This record gives sequence, C-alpha cells and structure tokens, in this order.
Amino acid sequence: MSTLSDATETVFRVKPGDTVSFSKTIGESDVYLFAGITGDFAYNHVDEERMRATPYGRRIAHGALLVGFMSNCSTRLVDTFTDTGDGFTPVSLGYDGIRFLKPVFIGDTITVTYRVAAIDPERQRSTSEIAIVNQHGETVTVARHIMKWVRNDPAAAR
Repeated sequence: MSTLSDATETVFRVKPGDTVSFSKTIGESDVYLFAGITGDFAYNHVDEERMRATPYGRRIAHGALLVGFMSNCSTRLVDTFTDTGDGFTPVSLGYDGIRFLKPVFIGDTITVTYRVAAIDPERQRSTSEIAIVNQHGETVTVARHIMKWVRNDPAAAR
C-alpha cells in the first residue's frame, strides 16, 4: 500500500509498478457477440470470404473489444490492490494514445498487461500503461489509462 498525502488528504491504494494481467483466446463468438452489442458489423470483423481478399487474409477482432479487455484489467487492479471501504471510488477518465499496432485475429490468444506508471496526488489520479501481446509475443495494442480516485461522501451513504 502506498500512502501519498497532500492538502486534499488523498490516499492511494495503488503505487507505481503495481501490475495485473489478463489472457484470453479470441473466439468467433466474442467477435459476433460484440458486433451484436455495438451494431458494428463491418466486414473486416464478420465476413471471412471478403477478408480473404485483403492483406489480412482473415477476419480481425474489433479494436473496441480490446479496449474492453483493458477495462477488465483496470477492474482487476482495483479489486486486487484496494479495499472497498477505503473511502475512495476509482473511476475511469479515459484511455489515451491507443494504438492498434498489429491485427488480432479470431483464434489469437492475447495477454493484456496493465501497470500503474504514475500517481498524481494533487489531481487524485493514477496513470497506467497498457500493452497487449499475442501468443507470438508481438505487441498488438498499447494505451494509457487515467483513473480518478473520488473521495466518498460518508453523509451521502446514510
């Protein structure tokens, strides 16, 4: 546990270097269910025949699906390193610098690694670096995540 105090009395339960990971094999059902939820039925995700004629040669997973796996890791970080009674609610302020460096294909196994890089006690924020690698060890996606640690109001819980 890392405690950083300033005028706002911010207490962080995470510290730079705290890391969580998540691995998953991307199934056809993942892609189709995500397409159904979002309405993104672009042919590069759902039309195998059409994708055979492209440089990719097959369907690729939605980039936004990968962002969802990043969110999985931010939740794992909170669940692993915080206590729900610690007086703060962590909320996502967003993902910056998302880059899809290589395609993720149906059948690929990805590992998302989420590492706290910095803490800003004045703004009550943590910044994390995210990397997604495939089963070949190739980095396919990178991003930064900013989380705000909002102080709970005990009076509001009554």
